[in-house]
Amino acid sequence: MTPTSARITAVDTYDIRFPTSRELDGSDAMNPDPDYSAAYVVLRTGADADADGLEGHGFAFTIGRGNDVQVAAIDALRPHVLGRSVQELCADPGSVSRDLIGDSQLRWLGPEKGVMHMAIGAVVNAVWDLAAKRAGRPLWRLLAHASPEWLVSQVDFRYISDALTPEDALTLLHEGRTGLAQREAALLERGYPGYTTSPGWLGHPDDKLTRLAKQAVADGFTQIKLKVGADMGDDIRRLRTARAAVGDGIRIAIDANQRWDVAEAIRWTNALAEFDPYWIEEPTSPDDILGHAAVRQAVAPVKVATGEHVQNRVVFKQLLQAGAVDVLQIDAARVGGVNENLAILLLARKFGVPVCPHAGGVGLCELVQHLSMFDYLVLSGTTENRVIEYVDHLHQHFVDPVVIRDGHYTAPLAPGFSATMREESIARYLYPDGTFWAADRAAQEK
Repeated sequence: MTPTSARITAVDTYDIRFPTSRELDGSDAMNPDPDYSAAYVVLRTGADADADGLEGHGFAFTIGRGNDVQVAAIDALRPHVLGRSVQELCADPGSVSRDLIGDSQLRWLGPEKGVMHMAIGAVVNAVWDLAAKRAGRPLWRLLAHASPEWLVSQVDFRYISDALTPEDALTLLHEGRTGLAQREAALLERGYPGYTTSPGWLGHPDDKLTRLAKQAVADGFTQIKLKVGADMGDDIRRLRTARAAVGDGIRIAIDANQRWDVAEAIRWTNALAEFDPYWIEEPTSPDDILGHAAVRQAVAPVKVATGEHVQNRVVFKQLLQAGAVDVLQIDAARVGGVNENLAILLLARKFGVPVCPHAGGVGLCELVQHLSMFDYLVLSGTTENRVIEYVDHLHQHFVDPVVIRDGHYTAPLAPGFSATMREESIARYLYPDGTFWAADRAAQEK
């Protein structure tokens, strides 16, 4: 088998779960006991050492129960991928995106939303991981140096052409290439700014919040985030504690994780305004465009941020058209993969709204850094008021984990999408029969 004749010979899936609920890592007002999990997929080529032997890795992020459902959704896509030419897939990842989204019977389960759409995102991201590995480049660099015409060919403009046409996108991408070399040099030297949610999980006691908040500032972060929404009195105390810990020069974002109705979101956010929160994240249902617009008008100058649970490019388009958000938060694994996130980044650039991605779950930091770095290099041209979320756990399970230096994501240099999980981690945390879960079950049965 040669590199040009290689085909996808297997689509292997894994239900990977980590027991994060036991330390309350990831806890918030809507999700009090998450077990961070990955519905993980590997595209195998069967290529021998004389070819390239490379694989494509991707995943959908969940928080425990239902991860098996997510794996089953990825399994349902296997017939669309098996046997396909690796060369053709990597030359046009949009082809697999179009085919997966276009399966009419599976599309009925969305369309373009929910478990099925996340499964498509996992497979599409795995194709991009394979493409970047074969190109010998990290994904951010592959995207940044691709021709504008090819990037436009990767975007599905159906349902968004009233806000962004292919001609618009082409103009933005051509304009954005000016100064690319200088920005790439700056990125390699300084990295991309991050902020940390690690101090702010709802389950943390005040002394831990204080310790982690001070540590975040010492580590170079200029923004932290606190979870809110369960009890207003607790939130007031925790915001006071956090502000005392970091001082006035550090931004504090707050995140309600969809806990509130519109009127409650307005009342609660305004009650916390004395602590100068930078943004209120997910104040209400992620599907409620007009509700977000009402909240935004009523809580200014506190900014409104959302997007980690927005289902597709169409809802993002409407949030932007309605003037409902100040900060757009893409998620690398929620929508239909890199191709749809390209559309969303282009929309944000067209409307002039900064993108500050959601991350923190299993591998999300590893993935989304590539999209933000591409955005900086070719679309936004700036890192001002732009940050990537960072949470300091589970990175050790990846072959190419994120590296934070002075509050900044350092640009990854290894080829691919940084999605490859360590084999020993898969073996240990495979659910329900990996070595960790088997030992845990045996201990409970004693």
